Amino acid sequence: MAASEVLTKAQQAQVAARALAQIDATTRNAALLKMADALVENKDYLIAENTRDVEAARAGGTAEPLIDRLMLNAERIAGIADALRQLARETDPIGTVTEGRTLYNGLKLTRLRVPLGVVAMIYEARPNVTADAAGLCLKTANACVLRGGSLANYSNLSMTKVLYEAGVAAGLPKNWLQSIETTDRAATTELMQLVGLIDVLIPRGSASLIRSTIENAKVPVIETGEGNCHLYIHKDADKSMIVPIAINAKTQRPGVCNAIESILIDEEAAALLAPDMLVALAEHKVVIHADETIFALAQELGGELAAAAVKATEEDWGREYLDLEISIKCVSGVAEAIEHINTYSTHHSETILSQDYATVSRFLREVDSSAVYANASTRFTDGAEFGLGAEIGISTQKLHARGPMGLDALTSTKFTLEGDGQIRG
Repeated sequence: MAASEVLTKAQQAQVAARALAQIDATTRNAALLKMADALVENKDYLIAENTRDVEAARAGGTAEPLIDRLMLNAERIAGIADALRQLARETDPIGTVTEGRTLYNGLKLTRLRVPLGVVAMIYEARPNVTADAAGLCLKTANACVLRGGSLANYSNLSMTKVLYEAGVAAGLPKNWLQSIETTDRAATTELMQLVGLIDVLIPRGSASLIRSTIENAKVPVIETGEGNCHLYIHKDADKSMIVPIAINAKTQRPGVCNAIESILIDEEAAALLAPDMLVALAEHKVVIHADETIFALAQELGGELAAAAVKATEEDWGREYLDLEISIKCVSGVAEAIEHINTYSTHHSETILSQDYATVSRFLREVDSSAVYANASTRFTDGAEFGLGAEIGISTQKLHARGPMGLDALTSTKFTLEGDGQIRG
């Protein structure tokens, strides 16, 4: 029986990974630059293939925020290319010495960064992830196997083709980058279970994708992406910050994982601090899933806001809407806010608005998420914004990486030891 596409490509990737680990940084950086140029040179082809996906998604009733994540245009392709060029300028982590010392017995111990090997990614309607994954894996000398979602199938396959051919032309080994072409869902499960061939699997997408990966994978997994992010408005918040931060964090790009999905506000200050924010959310066409206090306030204020507010259910506190919807709940203070966030969040990004130093310090210390802010939008949780360059995803777990995952997160370490005849007694 012939091997499946998934198995064949994983086996090819393992061979490529060994060759790629021997490719010097100069060649890998030159390949990144050639890949960037190829994206721009082939933009008409990429946009045409992407249009096929966008038209099919719209015909299927896909929500506009997800269409926005799917869509490519000349400006976005130029941005993706610039990210690859920036990546080429980043310091190469491979071979970096993280520790060096002489042991009691005279052995010289060195610990250095090495590639992981074969990195597989499963992701949904984000064509830019194709380039991000390819570039980051190349920079860290890892072979890359991609499994994009069917919604972006033409976009992902065309971008993989352009990037792969540019890389090979620049001296990279055959099969250094591959995409699984079949849309059969069984292929995804198979990829998750290729122990010994896939060194790490990174899912990037919806809660259901992350959950399915965790439940079915037999290879090591790094959880990323799901973002039930919170804004907590303390009674001592600077009122001038509330509307700009709430609107930016919710409406700038509602379909991304670092957009807020829930707002908590101190009950004793809700009547003073909430009205302008509620009106602004309604003006931005945000559906407000409100607790009893906020719902009553919305009805009292009336107008467009009264129509925008619906009564929240228990399920709303844990929902990642990825759309122009938000839940809002009153709390008794910072202790309840922290408890609520640690209970319902996905441990992605949370922020507090407060001018009280002790309250801010407690929030930053006790909230158990990968990025915790004070007096700023959660939309900054991003590898480039953190100065890490491009990112492979945002990890919401605690092992092996947490938060935006840059180059170091795609490496492992190994020890080398040099002696002069030592034996252990």
